[in-house]
Amino acid sequence: MPLVAYFSMEYGLHEEFPSYAGGLGVLAGDFMKSAGDLGTPVVGIGLRWAEGYTAQRIGPDGYPIDEWREHRPDFLTDTGTRVRVRVAAREVECRVWRVGRYQIAPLFLLEPTDPRDLWITRRLYDTRPDCRIAQEMLLGIGGMRALQAMHQPVDLYHFNEGHAVFAGLELIADRMEAGMDFEEARRAVRASIVFTTHTPVPAGNETHALADLRRLGADCDLLPGELRAIGGDPFNMTVAGLRLARRANAVAQLHGETARVMWAGVEGAAPIIAITNGVHAGTWQDPRIPAALASDGALRATRRELKEELLAEVERRTAVRLDADVLTIGFARRAATYKRPDLLLRDPARLAPLLKDHRVQLLFAGKAHPADQEGKAVIALLVETIRQWPESIVFLENYDMGLGRLLTRGCDVWLNNPRRPLEASGTSGMKAAMNGGLNLSVLDGWWPEGCVHGVTGWAIGDGSEAADQDRRDLRALYDTLEGDVLPAWSDAGRWTRMMRAAVTMGVEQFSSDRMVREYFARLYTP
Repeated sequence: MPLVAYFSMEYGLHEEFPSYAGGLGVLAGDFMKSAGDLGTPVVGIGLRWAEGYTAQRIGPDGYPIDEWREHRPDFLTDTGTRVRVRVAAREVECRVWRVGRYQIAPLFLLEPTDPRDLWITRRLYDTRPDCRIAQEMLLGIGGMRALQAMHQPVDLYHFNEGHAVFAGLELIADRMEAGMDFEEARRAVRASIVFTTHTPVPAGNETHALADLRRLGADCDLLPGELRAIGGDPFNMTVAGLRLARRANAVAQLHGETARVMWAGVEGAAPIIAITNGVHAGTWQDPRIPAALASDGALRATRRELKEELLAEVERRTAVRLDADVLTIGFARRAATYKRPDLLLRDPARLAPLLKDHRVQLLFAGKAHPADQEGKAVIALLVETIRQWPESIVFLENYDMGLGRLLTRGCDVWLNNPRRPLEASGTSGMKAAMNGGLNLSVLDGWWPEGCVHGVTGWAIGDGSEAADQDRRDLRALYDTLEGDVLPAWSDAGRWTRMMRAAVTMGVEQFSSDRMVREYFARLYTP
């Protein structure tokens, strides 16, 4: 098998190490864990973030407040390797750390050695344009040089999103320096790169002005016309990834269809296949679940235990004591308007009787990007609405991997209602399924592949897309909740059968072990 160098801006390995912002990083962390478990030839490249990603608290007015603090983990080992990347007029020297905790494939993180350069890696996804470009230069150009300095015999470079594409420019520049012309170099480099595209939301695909790339040195001395041939003008990092790679992948089957349409106009783009995401069972499935499958009674008892553990933590954090006998619906993910976290709350006439009669109770969690004012406004609106039902609805602040584990293990129903087809994959529902939680979801992302309505969970609506999608999905959400979910909840035997089916579906179809094997079989092979 080829040795694969996996480049990612973030890695979600554990909540104690906040080097991740959301699903992209958690996916990268699960990839590295499965690569380590399977013994596959993978090395990871990333950056060491001084403050990582924000902790986010809810202020008295309900608006999220960002909190930053420096993290100095004791499980990073200095490899002794040093590389330099010119950023504007400065030669930025970086040390290369190796992550020495967790059962993962080798993972190397770059960090500037000079305090004057630490502005680059202070915070993950800094919004200042020069800082973002500099971060991507260290990841791509610095990561490529680190692999060479450590004599890693890499056969294939895998860019997880567009953040690492400057590594491709570095490879092209190296070959041109060795005597190839631009087109020869580009063809030679393309044979050794694959690319994963994630977001189908246009705003999530980053662009930079060519003048900024040249001013900072991200152009690797390529000519403006050569840069335009790769990424366009302005330079689109996703377009560059598609043109640099021999093959690309989307992260769910539906997302594959969406991505092929979305990028159909990109001349010279790599063919886009679909490899559905997966999650690391050793991280996300509670170890009591596999043993509990021995009998229906054991499964019900274990699920009750997990739920009570979740509700105890809710009480500890919020002083709200929820009822373990009431159907508990969870919704937790990055706060973004297209994910519609408030959809269930938009019909108070149907929601109020369910809450008053103690037929349902709701748990919400989420975190917005520090610069995403719309996402923060969604959280503030959510918190304001929730305060009308303080005994039945709770918002848990500072969402992280630890809280994600508790929620996906303890909630009875996992709710997901994005505007189709804007959810590329989503993985929290896979985690819930592995623990016997039942998904109630719009047919978007991974769910069309996992949903057998009434068996492994439930679909909201029929997967159609229309101008009045919000109204139609809201009606379908309540119709399914009242007509399917609650009757199943009142039938212990049926609910247990569905929990068992959900666990089987999650483990067999949506593990990161399956995903890594599929990458090697379908993306990494020549």
